[in-house]
Amino acid sequence: MGKVYELREIQVLNTLVFETLGQPEREREFKFKSLKRWGLDLIFGKKGGKATYFTAEYGKRKAGDVYTEGDTEYEVLEILQEMPKNKKIFAHIETHEGTAYLVGELREGSENIEILRLPAGITLLAYLKKRRLFNVIEALRNVGIATELVKQRGQEGKPYPYSKLPNVARRFLRGAKDVEKEAGFGRVALAYYGENKDGDARFRVSWLLPTIALFEIDIAEKVDKLLAAFK
Repeated sequence: MGKVYELREIQVLNTLVFETLGQPEREREFKFKSLKRWGLDLIFGKKGGKATYFTAEYGKRKAGDVYTEGDTEYEVLEILQEMPKNKKIFAHIETHEGTAYLVGELREGSENIEILRLPAGITLLAYLKKRRLFNVIEALRNVGIATELVKQRGQEGKPYPYSKLPNVARRFLRGAKDVEKEAGFGRVALAYYGENKDGDARFRVSWLLPTIALFEIDIAEKVDKLLAAFK
C-alpha cells in the first residue's frame, strides 16, 4: 500500500486540472437538420388518435403508415422536410436509474411537444459513427448529463508541471478550454508523463463535457480533432 500511496500522492499533486465552472448544460436549441444527423425524421400525424408531432427512424416511415409502438398507435400523415412555422427544437438530457436519455421537444411559446426520448449513449454513439468521429468514440467512457472522455497512452509515472509540457499538450489544453467555453461547462485533467525509450508520449487525459453539447455537430467535430492531434 505504501508504494501505491506514494504514487497517488505524486499524481494528485502534479495532475493538471482545468475547469470551466458551472452546471453541465441541460438544454440546447438545435436546427431542423440536427434530427437527420441523429437518424430521425420529424413527422406530423396522429399519436393515440390525437394530431401532433413525433419522430421515427430516418427513412423507415412514409405517409399513410399506421403502426404501434408499446401501447400507442401512430399514423403518419406527413414526413416534414423543414421546421414547422413558428416552432423551435430544443433538446436536453434526463437521467433515470443511472441511464441518460436524450429528450427532444418542439416548442412554440410556452407549448412543448415531446417528440423524442431515446437512450442518450446509444444515440450518441450511432450519431458519432455516422459522422465518422472515431476519436470521440474511442475516448467515450460513460454518458450522463455530462460525458466522460478518456485518452491514455503508456505507463504511469510522475506527471510533468505545466511549464515542462510539450507544445502538443499545451495546444490540446488551449483547444479544450475554447470548447468548454462554447459548451458552457467542462473539466479536463491531464497527467503527462513524458516519453518512453521509443520516443512515444505517455499520458492520461480525462475530459468531462455536457452530453447535450456533443449532439451539436460543430462541437463534436472540434472535440474529435483535438483528441486526434494529442498523441
